[in-house]
Formats: sequence, structure tokens, C-alpha cells
Amino acid sequence: MRAMWSGAVSFGLISVPVKLYSATENHDLRFHQVHGVDDGRIRYKRCCEDCGHEVDYADIIKGLETDEGELITLDAAELEALPTASGNREINVIEFVPAEQVDPLLLDKSYYLEPSAKAAKPYALLRDALRQTDRMAPVKVAIRQREQMALLRVRDRVIVLQTMLWPDEVRLPEFEILDAEVALRPQEMQMASSLVESLGAEFDPTRFGDEYRDAMLELIERKRTGERTAPAPAAATGGEEGMTDLLTALQRSVEAAQAGGVSVPTQRRAPAPEPTDTESDPTAGSDPATGTDDSAGAKTRRGSKSLSKRSKRSHPA
Repeated sequence: MRAMWSGAVSFGLISVPVKLYSATENHDLRFHQVHGVDDGRIRYKRCCEDCGHEVDYADIIKGLETDEGELITLDAAELEALPTASGNREINVIEFVPAEQVDPLLLDKSYYLEPSAKAAKPYALLRDALRQTDRMAPVKVAIRQREQMALLRVRDRVIVLQTMLWPDEVRLPEFEILDAEVALRPQEMQMASSLVESLGAEFDPTRFGDEYRDAMLELIERKRTGERTAPAPAAATGGEEGMTDLLTALQRSVEAAQAGGVSVPTQRRAPAPEPTDTESDPTAGSDPATGTDDSAGAKTRRGSKSLSKRSKRSHPA
């Protein structure tokens, strides 16, 4: 892994030099958009809608349209003059809060913190203190000119910095139907509880897999080797027709679970057809926590070029 940021965690008078690493990676397949007639790549150009000319990146500035329709533009010099925290290399602990008080809806991207060679002891001290007290530490951190709220929490032997959404970025679930009174019979509640208990298990994420991605890779490999056999259609899923009584459905679900006939679904539904080329979205390759450009997406596109050429050669005549 390559460190993307370096600085120090400060709590009280203690400072722990650390490096920041992205803790996750995206394994989604990134497809190019190609012309169905001749397999030519579809390219997008940055064109000005007023003059019609293609525009270089160097000539592009930022513009924000107000609610009244007025366009406010900002150039690079104006943005650099803003009081950002880009030079601040400290992760300042604000307070320590009980872990159960943190709403998971606020959590965003995860990063590992690695201590420097001389900071192993204060790092371990902070890690074990968080674990023993079952607390997390809200912090503010500036990564590449963007100040963010985050949490320090412990995962196994590493401290994780978990970036967070700002509270006003979480929408309210304003659904009128949730305000309506729903009459639940005791038998239904008892049966639902029995179903939950029947399907009870220790959470193990390794039991789950992306069957859609696996099937997609298998399809691509078949096409690469020239095999023309179409994949078998996915089995239809759904409840038994005519089962409209909730209590009956719960009873049969409990019976199936106890007999081992209910399995945990792991297959992800195929997404609806839509443009997926990263070039169609200028922010597709940017890190939500860093605001970086699409350099990672560019690498993905270059890495996929050979696959695209092989696919063209194996395309049925």
C-alpha cells in the first residue's frame, strides 16, 4: 500500500506521527462505452456550450449557479486565498464518545493509520485505551485542502480513521406512511421473533460474495476465448404465489428456516442499463474523502485497453 497522507494524531499533550492508507478498494468492473457497430471507443470532449470550442483543462475555472440562476465563477488564485487547513498535518482529538452513540449512517470512508517507528508505544496506548473504554474519538482532519469530520476507532490491532458526513448531509426519512398506526397481532410478533431466532447467526462477511461480478467475469472470459454459448438465465426469485396472509407466510418461513430451506441471498441484482464509462462522469474517479482527480480511473482505463482489444478480436463475425 502507498501512503496518501502523513501527519500526527494529537490527544492531550501526546502526539503520534502516523501515515494514512486507504483501507478499502473497489472491485467493480469498469466498462468502456464502445460503438456497437465497429467497437470503436466513445470519447467525450470538454466543449463550451456558448462558443462550441473544445476547452483545455488549463482554461477551465469553477462556477456555481445560485438558486436565482446567477453564475458565480472562482479562479485558482481566489481559491488558493481561502483560509484552508491544507497545511495542518494534525489529527486533533476533540473528545472521546461511547461507541454506541455513533450513528453508522454518518460513517463514510475508512483509512488505516500506521505509526512511525518511534511512535509505536503512544500509538498502542491510544489504541488500547479506546478498546478498553469502548469509545471512539471524533476528530477534524484536513486531507488535500478539504477539512472533514472523522472518527478514530479500533479494528483488531490498527487504529482506523473513519471519515464522516456532516450532520446536514443526512436526509430525513419524511415518509408519511411511517406515521400511520399499524396493528400487529401478538401471534404475528411471536412468529416474526421466532423467524429471527431461527435465522440467527454470527456475522461472517466472508460467507457473502458478489455473484453478479463473478458471472460477469465468467462471461467475459468465455467471450475472450471465443466461446459463443450463452449463459443460463438466472433463476427467478420471489415468494409463493397466492401467499397473502402474513401469519401464514411467517409460519412457513419459520418451518423452512428450521428445516434448513432458507438461505441467505448473496446475489446482487444486475444494474439497470446506463452509461458506465468513467469518462462520462468527471467525478467518477475522485476520492470522496480527498477530492482528488480521476488519475485512478485513468489507470483503470489504460489497464482495460488490452482486454478491450482482445474482446474485439474474439467478437463474433
